[in-house]
Amino acid sequence: VMKLNPQQAPLYGDSVITVQLSEEDKVEDDVVFYLVFTGSTVQHCTSTRKINPGSLETISPGHDCCETVKVSLCASREGHPILVVAEESFQFVQDEAYDAAQFLASCAGNQQALNFTRFLDRSRPPAADVDFLDEKVALAFRHLKLPAEWNVLGADQSLNENIPRETLMHFAVRLGLLRLTWFLLQQPGGRGALSIHNNEGATPVSLALERGYQKLHQLLTEEGAREPDSWSTLSHTVHSGDYSVKHHRGLDVYLLTAEA
Repeated sequence: VMKLNPQQAPLYGDSVITVQLSEEDKVEDDVVFYLVFTGSTVQHCTSTRKINPGSLETISPGHDCCETVKVSLCASREGHPILVVAEESFQFVQDEAYDAAQFLASCAGNQQALNFTRFLDRSRPPAADVDFLDEKVALAFRHLKLPAEWNVLGADQSLNENIPRETLMHFAVRLGLLRLTWFLLQQPGGRGALSIHNNEGATPVSLALERGYQKLHQLLTEEGAREPDSWSTLSHTVHSGDYSVKHHRGLDVYLLTAEA
């Protein structure tokens, strides 16, 4: 028996999972453990890192749908066949950050919805919460399968730059979401949004300045601004056909994802 903690992860993955081994699985140092997640259409294999003789750590993969999957703990040792030592079920769920990313993506051109998000500003969450929100929503946004025509300014590109309006970029800057702002900057319409005034005449750039968000202002105005540090900057993914391999440098864990 092994225990997974937690027993669920958001669809976009990238959270830490701890694996408690049973007494009989606490074995010699030359055994390598990895986890295999078997979903209905994709399969993931992750390497693990030993924390102590009785527990391992790994990173949850990003999954393609909400479902319960089977997780097998496999042990390999040079010169021996690979053994499945334990099995457990694990759930991929859609969390609030994912809901938020989906909502924001869908209302890129919706003025009512964007004006509605402004009321969040009056109940300023503490800095630690903003950081957590920023991290999670940016991870979730990355994982969304955005349509090819998706644009930070919404679908209606005929709108003139000079029409005052609220944009997703105003939203991200107003809340001080550094990583989400960076993500949006890389998307179609991201740079264009920087010069758009809202009804009060504020651009995302002037908002950052007015709020004293120095890092954010640099991100928007400096030529060689680099991606802000985040959990996802610790990851590097390589895609090849139906496979992708991700290396998480933070824990030095590898994740292989393949169509099942």
